[in-house]
Amino acid sequence: MSKATKGHTEQEALAERAPPDKPNPFTPSGIEVPVVVTPDMVDFADVGQPGQYPFTRGIFENGFRGRLWTIRQYSGFGTAEESNERYRFLLDQGQTGLSVALDLPTQCGYDPVDPMARAEVGKVGVSLSNLAEVELLFDGIDVGSISTSFTINGTASISYAMYCAVADKQGVPREKLTGTIQNDILKEYVARGTWIFPVKPSMRLIADTILFSNEQTPRFNAISIAGAHVRDAGCTAVEEMGYTLANGLAYTDELIRRGGDVEKFARRLSFFFYVHMDFFEEICKFRAGRRLWAKLMKERYGVEDPKAQMFRFGVVCGGSSLIGSQPHNNIVRVGTETMAAVLGGAQSIFTCAFDEAFQIPTEHSAEIALRTQQIIAHESGIARTVDPLGGSYYVEWLTDQMEAGMMGVIEEIEQYGGVEKAVEDGWLQMKIAQRASERKRAADTGDTVIVGQNYYRRDDQSEGVGEVFKLDPQATAKVVEKYERVRDTRDSAAAEASLAALEKAAADDGENLMPYLIDCCHAYATVGEMVATLKGQWGEFEEPVRL
Repeated sequence: MSKATKGHTEQEALAERAPPDKPNPFTPSGIEVPVVVTPDMVDFADVGQPGQYPFTRGIFENGFRGRLWTIRQYSGFGTAEESNERYRFLLDQGQTGLSVALDLPTQCGYDPVDPMARAEVGKVGVSLSNLAEVELLFDGIDVGSISTSFTINGTASISYAMYCAVADKQGVPREKLTGTIQNDILKEYVARGTWIFPVKPSMRLIADTILFSNEQTPRFNAISIAGAHVRDAGCTAVEEMGYTLANGLAYTDELIRRGGDVEKFARRLSFFFYVHMDFFEEICKFRAGRRLWAKLMKERYGVEDPKAQMFRFGVVCGGSSLIGSQPHNNIVRVGTETMAAVLGGAQSIFTCAFDEAFQIPTEHSAEIALRTQQIIAHESGIARTVDPLGGSYYVEWLTDQMEAGMMGVIEEIEQYGGVEKAVEDGWLQMKIAQRASERKRAADTGDTVIVGQNYYRRDDQSEGVGEVFKLDPQATAKVVEKYERVRDTRDSAAAEASLAALEKAAADDGENLMPYLIDCCHAYATVGEMVATLKGQWGEFEEPVRL
C-alpha cells in the first residue's frame, strides 16, 4: 500500500469515527480546567478597575462606550489601482481603517523585475516598489483622516518612509498620520521568514523608526509586536503571548540603549495577535497579557506614566484556524473569534473572509467578514459595558493561570540568554517547530476536533465555495511597465545621490536612517535599490539549522 493510499485510508477511518462525547478537560495551552471554579480558587487582588493599573479589565475606563474598536479588513492584491478600488469599496461599506497587504517581493526587498520576484508579483498582496505606486494606492484617500496598518517587517522602515512621503505629497502634516507598521523582525526570524538583514542591524532599523516616529508622527505606531505569526506557526496561546512580550522587552532594551526615553516611546508600542477558537482561553490571553505587560513596565523599567504601561493591541480573527473544507463553517469561526477579541478588549480588529483559507477574498466574502464585525458591534450588546466577563470565577482563574505560564516562557528565554541569542542560535525556531509538529499530530489523530476536517466530513468538502477570485493575468506586466516608466522618467542623479547618502549613513551606527529613506522615496528610488544599498553595508541574515 502506498503512503498516499494509507494516509487516505486513515483519514476515511477517522471521518467515520464518532467524535468525543465530552469536552477535552485541557485548554490548547495544556491548562487543566476544573469541573467548577470556586471563589477560594481565585485571587482577585490584581483584577482592579478598567483604565487603572494593572489594566486587567482594559486600558480605558469606559471601554467601547467611548468609541468602538477600529474596524479593518486586511486587503491588497495585484496592482495599486486594483487595491485602491477595493479600499474605496470597504470604506464605503463602513470600514474605519485600512490594513494593507503587501506582496512577497515588496516584503522581501525585491523589485518586480528581479528574477526572484516575477512569479510572486501581486499574488498575496499589492506590489509597492516605489513612491509612485503608493501615490496610486492612496489616490482619493486622505491619509490624514484614515488609520492605516501595514503588515510589513523586513522592509517596514521603507514602507513607513513611503507613507510619510505620500503624506508630504498630499500636503498632510506628518503629525496627523495614524496607523501602524508591524515592523517586528524578531518573530520573522522564527515564524515567517521575510527577514533580510542580520539581527543587530535589523534591531537598529526598528529603533530608528520608533525614535523618528516619536518626534515626527507622534500618533503613529511604529511597531506592532506580533504574536500572530508564531501562533499560526504552531505555538499555544500562552507561548504566543510569552514570546511576544519577550520580544517587546528586547525592543525596549534596544531603545533604551539608543538613548530612548521609556516613558515616551512605550506609549506608542503596540501589539498584534491572532485569535483562535478556544473562546475563554483567548479572552484570558489578552487579559493576562495586558496585566503582565503593565507589571513588567512598572517593575522592571520603573515606568510611572499609565499610558506608557498600557498594552494596546490589534487582532486578526482567522488565520490558521480557518480550513479549506466546508469553507462556510469559517463564518461561524470568525464570528466566535471576533466576540472573544471584543470581550478581551482589542483596540483594532480585522476579520478574515471565509474563503481566505484558499484564496484572496472576493468582494462578496470580504463584505461578509466586515458585516461580522458590524453585527457584533451594533447588535450583540457585548460592547455595552466594560469587561462583562470580569469577576467570573473561571475567567479570573484562567487569567491567573495564563499569566503564570506567560511569565514562565519569558523566564525560560532569559535563562537561555535572551531573544536575540535564541534567534541567532535557532533555539527558538526549534521550540516552535516542535510545537507545530505536536499540533499537527493532534489534528491528524483526531485528538483535536476540527469540524468538517477530521470529524463531520462529507464526500464533497468544497461544495458551496461560490465565487472564485481571479487575479488580473496582466497584473505583473502592468506593474513592470509602471516600474520601468518611473525608472525612465525620474531624476536619476537625485535618486543616485539619495542612495549614496543612505549608504554613508548606514555605515554610521549612531545615525537615524529614516530621514535618508524618506529622501530616497521622494527621489523615486525603489525598494530593491534601497535594500541592496543596505545589504552592501550589513549583509544578509543566515538562518541557523538545528537538528
